[in-house]
Amino acid sequence: MSYAIVRNEKLTRAEINGKGTHNDRKAKNHTNKDIDPTKTHLNYYIKKNQLTYTKEFDKYMKENNLQGHLRSNSIIMCQMIFTSDQAFFDRIGEEETKRYFDECYKFICNYKNLGEKNIISAVVHLDEGVPHMHLMFVPVVHTKDKEGKDIDKICSRDFWKGRDSYRKLQDAYFNHVKSKGFDLERGMFVEDTDRKHYTVEEYKKITNYNNTKKILNEIKLELPDVPDLTDISKFSRKRDEKILEEIIKPKDELIKELYKDNLSLHKELSKQSKVINEAEKYQKERDSIISDNEKLNNKVRDLENEYKRKSNNLDFEYNNRKAELEQEFQDKEFDIEYKYKNKIKSLEKENNHLLKIIDKFYETVEKFIHWVCHKIGIGESKELIKDFQQETHTFIDPVKQIANEEREKEWDLEI
Repeated sequence: MSYAIVRNEKLTRAEINGKGTHNDRKAKNHTNKDIDPTKTHLNYYIKKNQLTYTKEFDKYMKENNLQGHLRSNSIIMCQMIFTSDQAFFDRIGEEETKRYFDECYKFICNYKNLGEKNIISAVVHLDEGVPHMHLMFVPVVHTKDKEGKDIDKICSRDFWKGRDSYRKLQDAYFNHVKSKGFDLERGMFVEDTDRKHYTVEEYKKITNYNNTKKILNEIKLELPDVPDLTDISKFSRKRDEKILEEIIKPKDELIKELYKDNLSLHKELSKQSKVINEAEKYQKERDSIISDNEKLNNKVRDLENEYKRKSNNLDFEYNNRKAELEQEFQDKEFDIEYKYKNKIKSLEKENNHLLKIIDKFYETVEKFIHWVCHKIGIGESKELIKDFQQETHTFIDPVKQIANEEREKEWDLEI
């Protein structure tokens, strides 16, 4: 089973030229014993840098006017390595191997909308064990400034934002090469492999740290006393010449070689000791941060519980008060409705009574006019009413009289 493998490394300005020396094969003597100089001519570039990585970056910054506050220790480039295992490349052959790395290059050009112009170099190595590609790019993010204008800025932190950013990279890379017809499996998650994260104490045991420190304190970087070959030769120039050439001289050379090895060992042990000391310091800081983080988590949980409790109480009080106000409103609404209905009934009753009085008044007036006319011998009552209305300008019918008065008022206003 072959896996789609991609690795990313963040680099500062001080680190990138060392990568360039290796990637561009500029070293005269390679410390990496896996490099076969007879195959170096097989290496090829998908995108070649013309200058050193540092000069390419400075030129890139000047030409693109990128934003970002860069310090001496800022991450200015990232290096991705794309590969698989030897069985995969042997199976697909030379042409498909080239297509594979071409697709890797296209993938990173489009990943997070990076863009090809932000890639500084992409070189495929075929002279160093399993075929692989080193791709150097500037971590540029496309964002907006405070005024809302579109800008590009260098920011590795934003480019790799999120704790699962590398997992997303692995997913996207695997899906891309799989869609292009390459029969690979996704690289396994750390939790699914046998790889372990060792604590400082575990690492001390593995590296025999305590014994290393003891050796470093006791070791003496001095050459042992070696017999002076000149003095020996005086007494045995002819007789022991064979001993000198075959025993004493080789022993002398061996001692010098052991001394050189001792120097290298001391250097390596010193480096290991320094790593452990740094690890101890960071372990203490990590433990302190974890402790503080646990306290903060507990405090956050307490605050969340307190918030939920108060929120529930407020909801309960709000619902109760809402129900009380709704009931109070309904009671008042019922009282008002009841009062208005009673008032309407009273007014209707009073209105009916007044209508009866008016009708009765009309009837009485008409009877009175007939009685007067009959009593004093006047003709028809209609003639009497007509004369009355003409002489007094007053209608017997009050409705007509009110309408007449309102018309006269309107006339007076018009005049």
